[in-house]
Amino acid sequence: MKNSVVVIGGGIGGLTAAALLGREGYSVRILEASREWGGCAGKFQRGKALFPVGATLGMGFEKGGIHQRIFQYLGIEPPTSLMLDQVMDIHLPDKTLIFYRDRETHVNELKKSYPEISEKLSPFYEEVFRIATEIRKLMVSLPTLPPKTMKDWMELALSLKPGSLTLLPAFQKTMLDLLEKHLIHEHSPFKHFIDGQLIDSMQTTSDHCSLLMGCLALDIYHEGAFYLEGGLFQIAHSLVRASESFGVSATLGRKVIEIKRDGNEWKVVDHRGDDYRANHVICNVPVQNLEKLFPPNYMKILKNYGKGKDNGAMWGTMSLYMLLREESLPGSLPFFQQICTSPAGNMTEGDQLFLSLSHPRDRQRAPEGFRTLTVSTHTNLSHWDTKVKYDSYKETLQMKMIDAIETVIPSIRDSLVDLYPGAPKAWERFTSRPSGIVGGFPQTNDHALFNSLSHHTDLENVWVCGDSVFPGAGTIGVSVSGYHVFHSITGRSLPK
Repeated sequence: MKNSVVVIGGGIGGLTAAALLGREGYSVRILEASREWGGCAGKFQRGKALFPVGATLGMGFEKGGIHQRIFQYLGIEPPTSLMLDQVMDIHLPDKTLIFYRDRETHVNELKKSYPEISEKLSPFYEEVFRIATEIRKLMVSLPTLPPKTMKDWMELALSLKPGSLTLLPAFQKTMLDLLEKHLIHEHSPFKHFIDGQLIDSMQTTSDHCSLLMGCLALDIYHEGAFYLEGGLFQIAHSLVRASESFGVSATLGRKVIEIKRDGNEWKVVDHRGDDYRANHVICNVPVQNLEKLFPPNYMKILKNYGKGKDNGAMWGTMSLYMLLREESLPGSLPFFQQICTSPAGNMTEGDQLFLSLSHPRDRQRAPEGFRTLTVSTHTNLSHWDTKVKYDSYKETLQMKMIDAIETVIPSIRDSLVDLYPGAPKAWERFTSRPSGIVGGFPQTNDHALFNSLSHHTDLENVWVCGDSVFPGAGTIGVSVSGYHVFHSITGRSLPK
């Protein structure tokens, strides 16, 4: 049983760990409570339309990207994708900008849009790109933070490059500090543009975002942004197929209700009363769910592990899933758009939206003549904590979101065939996110880097992956966390 593993949760982090372990000959079983793989990057079907659960784009498939490295190591082909030279349109209250993949083009176009600060933008982005480049050099060997073992510390030390020391002054700084350094922090329109990029990837804005993580977020689309045919769930399905080819048992509809020690093994029990024994347990669940899975005598250890990491720091989301008639849509709509409607720069509660539109030839998502649109906004879960508030706010926010969409797609109401709202309770029900929390912890200095949660728990051979632990949310982040678990169990590394 030394090489036996149970993976709880079929999100991309857990599936990554399972596939990698399966390749190395481990006896692995994956138990997923729902009827879909992928978690927050999953899908659902309504009639002939297929909707990706999250409104997001693909990253990490470029050469050297984490998905490219993992898929190559597993010996499987990546999902069909299209690299985007124009990543997204960004609609601000006073203008529309295009996020260009090419760094030079991106900065030059921003300088044209903001001539009053044009001389400050080049040095600002030079510093952003320099910091991001140094971080990527560290990431080649994928060290884990925060280091918990001597091995972690040694690997972190070995990953350091000559330029790594230049990052030290930035560790406790925020993106606001960098904006202030370049004297553009009081330029509200540009700051709002930056905040729009950060809230979607870092779950916070420049006032509080870790400088190092923020620079990486502002630079990452330039490495490669992709439209995945069907949606991001294709990553999960590819990993499941790879896992099963290595002999991994992958089962849907099995909700784990208890994990406890039984002699030298861990005993995992599902809702049907079936039990599974293994030497290692990988929990691909939000850290807030751990206490529900273990008996009371484990509570002190688990509380110490998750100290300071509660639901209050995290966001919920309100999503709209739309089936649209293509004939009523403008012919030049980009696949991805961001809408920021608040002159004051608010980035939540329908004042900031992210839109993901299906490709006109993507027959997985919609039949010919139709397209699907997934739209999401961040929301504070305190707006949803009673039934009366919940029902009222759901209707109010839905209308506000449609009104905002109409500012960039005037024909949205005429083209609308079906509409399915996804409020926090839907996320809680279908993805087992407590209270509907999504996106992991905001990447502030209180939660990022050395203050993040490690994939190591304080229980022997119990591991956590997913957006609760380092390096955070997104398919790139959760895949790295799954790799870290694999690396800690096996000692093996991805080729550089």
